[in-house]
Amino acid sequence: MPQLIVRRIEEKVVGKLKKQAGLHGVSMEEEHRRILRQALLGKPAKRPSFKEALCAMPNVGDDRDFERGPQIERPIDL
Repeated sequence: MPQLIVRRIEEKVVGKLKKQAGLHGVSMEEEHRRILRQALLGKPAKRPSFKEALCAMPNVGDDRDFERGPQIERPIDL
C-alpha cells in the first residue's frame, strides 16, 4: 500500500490532529487517513442500523409460510 509523508506541518495543526484523534479513539495516522478520505471522496453513506434494516423489510407472506416442518431426531456424538 502506498505511503504519504507530509513534512513541515505547523505544531498547531499537529496538536489539533492529536486532540481530534483522541476524541475519536484512534491513532493520529488513522485520523489523518479519515480526514483525507472524507475531503477527497466525500462522506460515506450512513448505513442503516440492524433495527432500521429489519423495519424496512416489507411485510410479505404469513408467519406459517416460514414455519419449520417436522424435525427428525438424530443422535449427536460430542
